[in-house]
Amino acid sequence: MLITDKLKNTLYYPAILMGVVTLLICSILALTNAVTAGPIAARQKEDLTKLLNQVLPESFYDNQPLDNKYQLSADGQDVFFYRAKLKDKISALVLFTKAAGYSGDISLLIAITADGELSGVRVLSHTETPGLGDQIERVKSDWILSFNGLSLINPQPSGWAVKKDGGQFDAFTGATITPRAVVQGVFNTLQLFKEQKNYFLETSGNKKALSSTPTAAAVVKQTTTEAKR
Repeated sequence: MLITDKLKNTLYYPAILMGVVTLLICSILALTNAVTAGPIAARQKEDLTKLLNQVLPESFYDNQPLDNKYQLSADGQDVFFYRAKLKDKISALVLFTKAAGYSGDISLLIAITADGELSGVRVLSHTETPGLGDQIERVKSDWILSFNGLSLINPQPSGWAVKKDGGQFDAFTGATITPRAVVQGVFNTLQLFKEQKNYFLETSGNKKALSSTPTAAAVVKQTTTEAKR
């Protein structure tokens, strides 16, 4: 008791007490992280799998596309993607990319088959005006489905624009900038696939993956309603 009282009266006591509390808190956080890391990673992969199935039918692959994530740097932007394989041959790619919308970046998930045809497109996140630009969301309208089956030759490049600009895609009343941005973003991704096809399809010899586990949380910030679809 006497030793404790003497210690409390020293200048070092507050520092020692703070150190013990900090060590205790860090230990609790480390333990919590160790316990929850596995379930969180599993949930992230589950959410990403749901998104994958929205843009790419399961009949297109017999591997586990999400086991390896790849990266391509083009025009100062990093594009992350997964390779889907069928009978050991790449059948499609699932890419994460962005388009510059009216209120900020629009994050897109785009699936392209090996022959350059769009399998599906989904908007992962955006800050467009509610009630106007948010029609790019699948839960708000079917507009995003208009990309299914299209390619660089269907339509021709002139058709890759909203109708107001002479293209074939519908615009939204009072929010033309948003669909215009998405159309351009999808078109640019198709062009990138054409330009870097050898790399995407592993014919260039570069097969190095970024990670063995997907990091869905960094890119999948989808609305709750769409994530449950």
